[in-house]
Amino acid sequence: MTTPFRKWEFYPPLPPSAPAFPLPHPLVAQILYNRGLRDAATVKDFLAGRVHADDPFDLLGMQRAVKRIRQAIEAGERIAVYGDFDADGVTATALLLTVLRALRATADPYIPHRVEEGYGLNLQALEKLAQQGVKLVITVDCGMRSPREVAFARQQGMDIIITDHHTVGNDHLDAAAIINPQQEGCRYPYKHLAGVGLAYKLAQALLQTNRTAPFAPSPSLHEDDLLDLVALGTVADLAPLTGENRALVRRGLERLNSDPRPGIEALIRQARLRAGQIDSTAIGFALGPRLNAAGRMAHAHSACDLLLTNYPAEANHLAQELDRMNRERQQLTAEMEERAVQMIRAEGEEQPLLFVAGPEFPAGVVGLVASRLVETFYRPAVVVEQGNDESHGSARSVPEFHITAAFDQCAELLIRHGGHAAAGGFAALTADLPRIKQRLLDIAAEQLEGCELVPRLTIDARVPLQEMSWALWEALQPLQPFGEANPEPLFASRNVQVRDSRPVGSEGKHLKLTLFDGKAVWDAIAFGQGHWAGRLPGRIDIAYNLQVNEWQGEKRLQLNVQDIRPAGEEEPSCAS
Repeated sequence: MTTPFRKWEFYPPLPPSAPAFPLPHPLVAQILYNRGLRDAATVKDFLAGRVHADDPFDLLGMQRAVKRIRQAIEAGERIAVYGDFDADGVTATALLLTVLRALRATADPYIPHRVEEGYGLNLQALEKLAQQGVKLVITVDCGMRSPREVAFARQQGMDIIITDHHTVGNDHLDAAAIINPQQEGCRYPYKHLAGVGLAYKLAQALLQTNRTAPFAPSPSLHEDDLLDLVALGTVADLAPLTGENRALVRRGLERLNSDPRPGIEALIRQARLRAGQIDSTAIGFALGPRLNAAGRMAHAHSACDLLLTNYPAEANHLAQELDRMNRERQQLTAEMEERAVQMIRAEGEEQPLLFVAGPEFPAGVVGLVASRLVETFYRPAVVVEQGNDESHGSARSVPEFHITAAFDQCAELLIRHGGHAAAGGFAALTADLPRIKQRLLDIAAEQLEGCELVPRLTIDARVPLQEMSWALWEALQPLQPFGEANPEPLFASRNVQVRDSRPVGSEGKHLKLTLFDGKAVWDAIAFGQGHWAGRLPGRIDIAYNLQVNEWQGEKRLQLNVQDIRPAGEEEPSCAS
């Protein structure tokens, strides 16, 4: 298989009929229009970061959940917060524990071991919790695909409250309450909260109820004190930064930059970042991966402990451990990616879906390897840690193919499965892997027939490079935080002169450029595009983000180049 070239697509120019309202730069109006923000009131609220505060009790199941938790606290029952081992699950676990303990609950975390237990609820863990005297289990970021485990918990004398944002299955769940905005009958208007966002809504409901009808001493804890955790988990889980998510992350970033808790402050230092400069990019590429590294390489408890500790010395020790594990994770991911690519190329025949399995793939990095395969080949990818009797797979997909729906179609071959349209996972008997592979290949072949599987760059505007300026950069900042569904503005400039280029970074993977627009010289960096070294023509077309690079106290505008083409190639198409 070969690596596909990216197709450039442009949003259509701002139409004359577009509503006019004062904005700091004409390009901002184009970008907002591209994002579907097309009236003055909506734009004003977006730029100010305002959103209607939705009532947590509009979430179906919230009343029942709060009532059951109050009963548990008043009766002195032991509560377990059962979380996932990724950054979303860990932040959600820490958040809910913080609130429960502030309300004088007897509450402890339970996060399963990725390798020994796998994702989600499992019978052995529930049996152990029952033996420890737990009467109430509250899941965060998991539980929606666990009917057998929920029924088992009830048989053990435990109630289960499920808070989960994953796709709803067809099986009945015998739970005391289910909080998931995607479930049928839920009138909550915003459907895209991450696991930590739902934990926050439950925390809101508990704190609000305690203020109006106290069932515990009034804690000093305020809802805003939890927003740093919401920002971390939401961005790290690639939840869309729209609506309520965007408002929560924006407020959470303010807290991360002004008053980080000891564990996060230590993690910021360890990542060589500075408080005051933490944005969604810093979470996505520095803080989130370190939190995730614990669950990938050892046990996620160390990440949860980091978020809960009030002691700087303990925070420093745990942050150093997470940093070490993250470096190990990076090395292991690179090695396993190389092995997976070798296996795919050895098959020779181009497939609509990539499926690699072997005992050499550790469970902690199979999802990351699948992501890399999607980036390289632009195909849905499944990577499986193959065990003697049971195997665990993780999948990533392209927008054209709903991977969890595909798992639903071969559910009889799976022990358990779950996820989203773009990502999912499963456990299965090793003996069934060949049948699972063939079934997924057949499903992909049928659903993707006739699809042009080519990665796309959707570009906000075609502009002369001379239009990039500090004024534009300042005008773009209110559009932050950037992330899923609110991408950083992407521009394209044609016929740009190349003054200099050289490979940089490990093994020359990246490209450092000096460009000339006819008037000024521009610094540019093209990550992952070192293959252009030595073969760039004198003039190129570029797709890029406008960013600021700070070096030794000096700030300069810089182009972060996402793609390069020789000047004068085929004119890109318009985005739909």
